[in-house]
Parts: sequence; structure tokens; C-alpha cells
Amino acid sequence: MARPPSEHPTELELAILKVLWQKSPQTVQDVRDELSTSGRELAHSSVITMMNIMVRKQYLKREKAGRAFEFTPLIEQQSVGRSMLGDIVNRVFDGSASAVMLELFETSDVDSKELAAIRKMISRKTRELNQ
Repeated sequence: MARPPSEHPTELELAILKVLWQKSPQTVQDVRDELSTSGRELAHSSVITMMNIMVRKQYLKREKAGRAFEFTPLIEQQSVGRSMLGDIVNRVFDGSASAVMLELFETSDVDSKELAAIRKMISRKTRELNQ
């Protein structure tokens, strides 16, 4: 039985999107080379198959450029991140932002710079709610 389609990019799709979010358009070979520098050795046929699937899912746009195709992301990094994070917040933490934040502080190292940025965000959100 086939697995139901995911509403979010798979791990490999996300890796490809990250490459293309940094620089696009890129060819399959460009993406394959970049994936291999980050430790993901994949056959050319595997990368082209995945990228064609991503075109069908409307994650990527494909355009002919000479003898090759160039790919550009159609979805934005921020929207993907928000969607995936929202899903985790709802499914794992029953929609509780505070539970997410508490778990985040328990499981990751937050430096003083990041903590200052978080304080700023909390202050801004507090002001917005009090208006």
C-alpha cells in the first residue's frame, strides 16, 4: 500500500530546497554537487528523479537552459519552516507555544545573543497584545 503524501517536504526534499534557497536557479548536477559536500552522496538519477517529483508537487519550477534544466524553488523557506513548526506545535505540544519554548530551552544551548533576541521578540509580542 502506498504511503499517503506528506503535507511537508521529506528530509531529502528539504535538503534540496535548502540548496536552492541559498542560490538558484541551479542544475541537477549543481544540486548533486552541493549535497555531496554536505555528506549526501546520491546518484545523478536519484537527484533528478526527486527534483522531478518536487516539480510535480509544485515545490520547484524547471526551465530549459541550454542542454540542461535549471530548477528554482516555488515555495519560500519561511513558509515551509512556519508550516512544519506549526505542525509540530500542534501534534506534539497540543498547540502550546510555552511548552515548545520550555522544551527548546531544555534541549538546546542558547547563547546570550540568542537569548537577547528572544527577549526582544517576547517584548514585541507583549506590546502587540497590549495594544
